[in-house]
Parts: sequence; structure tokens; C-alpha cells
Amino acid sequence: MHLLKEKELMNMQNLLTQKVQEAVKAIFDAELPSVEFQATRKEFAGDITVVVFPMLRVVKGNPQVIGEQIGTYLKEQVAEVSDFNVVKGFLNLVIDPSFYMNFFNGMKTDANFGLVTSEADAKAVMVEYSSPNTNKPLHLGHIRNNLLGYSVAEILKAAGNKVYKTQIINDRGIHICKSMLAWQKFGNGETPASTGLKGDKLVGNYYVAFDKAYKEEINQLVEQGVDKKEAEKQAPLLLEAQEMLRKWEAGDEEVVTLWKTMNQWVYDGFEVTYKNLGVDFDDYYYESNTYLLGKEFVAEGLSKGVFYKKEDGSVWCDLTEDGLDEKIVLRADGTAVYMTQDIGTAIQRVKDHPDVGGMVYTVGNEQDYHFKVLFLILKKLGFDWAEKLFHLSYGMVDLPSGKMKSREGTVVDADDLVAEMATTAGEISEELGKLDGFSEEEKQELYKTIGLGALKYYILKVDPKKRILFDPKESIDFQGNTGPFIQYTHARIQSILRKADFNLDVEVSTVELHEKEKELLKQLQLFPEVVQSAAANYSPALVANYVYDLVKEFNSFYQNVSILGEEDEQKKVFRVQLAKAVGTTIKNGFALLGIQVPDRM
Repeated sequence: MHLLKEKELMNMQNLLTQKVQEAVKAIFDAELPSVEFQATRKEFAGDITVVVFPMLRVVKGNPQVIGEQIGTYLKEQVAEVSDFNVVKGFLNLVIDPSFYMNFFNGMKTDANFGLVTSEADAKAVMVEYSSPNTNKPLHLGHIRNNLLGYSVAEILKAAGNKVYKTQIINDRGIHICKSMLAWQKFGNGETPASTGLKGDKLVGNYYVAFDKAYKEEINQLVEQGVDKKEAEKQAPLLLEAQEMLRKWEAGDEEVVTLWKTMNQWVYDGFEVTYKNLGVDFDDYYYESNTYLLGKEFVAEGLSKGVFYKKEDGSVWCDLTEDGLDEKIVLRADGTAVYMTQDIGTAIQRVKDHPDVGGMVYTVGNEQDYHFKVLFLILKKLGFDWAEKLFHLSYGMVDLPSGKMKSREGTVVDADDLVAEMATTAGEISEELGKLDGFSEEEKQELYKTIGLGALKYYILKVDPKKRILFDPKESIDFQGNTGPFIQYTHARIQSILRKADFNLDVEVSTVELHEKEKELLKQLQLFPEVVQSAAANYSPALVANYVYDLVKEFNSFYQNVSILGEEDEQKKVFRVQLAKAVGTTIKNGFALLGIQVPDRM
């Protein structure tokens, strides 16, 4: 992964890390591997605190005395450290205001503050997300997947990586045949055009119809005295679906034509949903293509001894020495399993993009074991890029009403949820009376922005590994840690800028900083580091919660310090410049989450 050059990251914490390590070397002739910092407690003077206790591993002595000695060294050697005090092993450093002003004047006009452009020779990272089945529309679970994958791709780009966004479309298999067969039996030739339904919804209806008819057949067989498990295998509808799959794999013209037609309906529907969600892709891969390449490499792995064949003809990989189990990679009848096509997909991607140095798979945590096996098999096949594969494992999304099931038609449809969010945003905005002077068209556009922002922020502010209970009403709150609260603060800043009828393009270097201004500058300074950390941890939550902290800090500044009413011209200009820089950073941070920020609310 691309790392920034040291000078680009030389904020106060980086500078102090270097200087504290120098101090420990000079005073105690010891190597300090790392330095622990924390915010200075309110009751003590200082801007940043060095924690002395962890140093006792390499430096023996009294923490109070060690802190005093390091503090003295820093005050003498580092221009930015104007004073210090030590409280029970905590070294509180007072930073000279000139440091903050120098930092601010260097970033205030930078529209891309905190974001890094990739170098020409940077290795690319491929981020996979969405990866739907073509037998049903996208639902709430897909929304978390799409938002997470898209945001991680944007954050990796902002951290200086070259990124390809991709998906693998699950367009083959028994589940696809179930929808096709149900349409053949019950569809009467209806199409998206004839019904007015989005294609993915139409096909999804037939997946549900298959399940309903299949269960009826099972019940009939059970009533005739057949064992339930046996009935599930013998139900005529399932046998027909299996026969259809065999015909598809054999290239039967009629089955393949129907498959292409119904899949296209679904792709057209998906594109509408992606546009509504504000996500995009550079590449699409299809399992109907990649499983063939997977089969080729299974044959190659067999000849190299990576795989072995059982008596029934099925092909396996023995991973017991690696602490896993045996894994099937090809069925006895020669048909592919998921692992086969995932092997083929990974290899095809690197063939298509030779500059890919790693891949991120955005897939739910129920597939944790699958990806351990996949990555290990690719390593055993000898691919060096297999060392740089990462499973971005995330928890499920629940609703207050409970778990969703596609077969039973109890899922929360993605399009419906996005529309519902806009409606809810409209109702709450009207109640609050915030939209005087907006045309009806402007209102509708704003409701979409607020609703989608609320949805995205609510999902992305949570660590990916955690399960989420999604409450639409709670997410659209104009107070607290929500998207609308942050969007409203951005709009407030734009209002200040519209009212500022004076030149902002001047350098202010001699202002005496108010405590609230200093706190805001400290928070701004963290942004580049947060972007890098979010990229390293594949966690949009770090960006989301940073922006919330920045907004809280700005609102505290706004409530305690006069901005446009300030009589001192230099202070007034500086405060408006500071508000503008905060607005830019909110916008940049939210862009990494795929969230728009309105200028008026």
C-alpha cells in the first residue's frame, strides 16, 4: 500500500514522535520504538500529552523525573514547544500558536486537503463489492455491501492508491434456474415493459413464486407418506430446475436464450439502483465466464499436486496441515462449485489488470471461512499477489421487524428503502420548517440528499465488523451523530460564507488564538492522518466519526466565538477562513463516504 512521504505527514504528532525519540536517545542512550500520545486533560495546561509510562520498558527511573528531562529537552530543541508540565508521568506540552497558524495558512486554500494523488507507478488495488445474484433485486444487506465497498475504494484512492472498482455477478447456478423455470410456468410471457416493473423486481417475484410452488409440492409428497428430507429432493419442480441447469451448462440454445433475456432485465434494474445509491464500477465480471477459467486452473493444480482426485472423480484441496479442512473444488460430475469460479475470477482480474497488487473482497462475515480457503489455495497455486488479498468482512443489517428472507419475499427492497428515506427526510424537514424559500423541485432534490446521506452515514459510521440494527427514523435526526446533523452544519458554514462581504484571500498570521479556534485547528490537522488510517484499516467508520468530531468542535466554536460580528478585522477574516476550511474538510470527508453536502438546508 502506498505510504505518504514523511514531509507530507509531518503534523505535530509526527514531529513530536521524532523529537521524543531523539530526546530518549540523547538523555538515556536508549531506542524508543514508539511514542504514546493523548489529548491533554482540560484541568491541565497543554495541547498534547506524551504518556511516559510505556517508556519504562526501555528507560529505568521515576516517570516524573523522566518526563521533566524530556520536557526540558523538547522546550530547548523544538521551536514549536513553548512550555511543558508533568503530572504523575504525563508530560503535557504547550504548542506555540505560530505552529497552528503556519499549518492553517498552508492548508486553507487547498481544496484537496488530506487527499493524496497516486503516483504513476503505484500498484493498483481492486475492490470488489455488490456481487449480486441475478434472481432478485438488491436489498438492505446489499446496501451495506455497496456503501462499504464504494467508500473503501474512495478512501484507498484518497490515501494515494490506484483503485479499480469491480463486482462479480452471480449469473449462473440452480437459484437462477429457479426464477427462469417459474417464469416459464407462471409468467404468461410478461416482461418489464408489459408490467411496468423494474426487471430485477419482476425476476425476483418469480424466485418467490418458485419457492411457494416448491413448498406446496413438498407438502403433497409428505402427505403421500414421503419423508420430508426425501420430499425436498424429489419435488418435481426442483428436478426440473436441476435439469434446466444441466441444459444451460451443455449450452442448450433455448435455455441460454431465456437466461440471457432474464439476466438483461435484471442488469437494467440493477443499474437504476446503483444510480439511486450513487455507486459505480470500473469492471464487471460474470461467473458464467470465470468458472471456466477456474476449471482450467483446477486441472493445472491437479497436475502440480495442489489438488487431488477422489474415487468418485471429485477434486479436492487438502488444507488440514494449514489448520483448515479438505475443500471440494470440482464436483464428481465435473461441474464447478463457488470456489472454482472464485479462483477463476481472481486470476482473470490480474490477467486483465497486470498492475493489480492486491484485492479487497467486500463480503458478509458468513463467508469468512470461504475466503480463508480461497486465499490459501491461490497462494498454493503460486500467485505472488495472493499475499495481498483482504476479506472486508462485515456484519449483517437487521431491522426492528427482524431478519429478512429472499425466498419468502420478506426482504427490504433497496429502491423502496431509498425512496422511503427521502419521504421521511421530507416529513421531518417540513415539521422543522427549515425550507422557506425553496421551490418544490429544490425541496425534492434536498430530501433525496438528506435521506440518502442519513442512510449512508448511519451504516458507515459503524465499524464494518459489527452487526447493525437499522432504524430509518433514528437515522434522519437533525441532532446527534447523524448524516443530517453534519449536512446541516455544512449548510450553516456556507451561509456564513455567503454573508461575508469582504476579501478572504489574505494571510492572517498574527491573530491571538481563542481556545476554541485552537481546538478546531487541532481537529483539522488530524484529517490527513485519519484518511491514511481509514485506508490501512479498510474502515469508513474512522472517517465518519472524525467528521462528526470536527462538526461538534465547529459548533462549539460557533456558539462561543463571534464570527461575522467580530469587530477586529483580522480576527473576523481569520474566523471566516477557518469556517471555510472546516466546510471544505466536511465536504471532502463526506465525499469519501459517498455523501453529498447541500449548501442550503
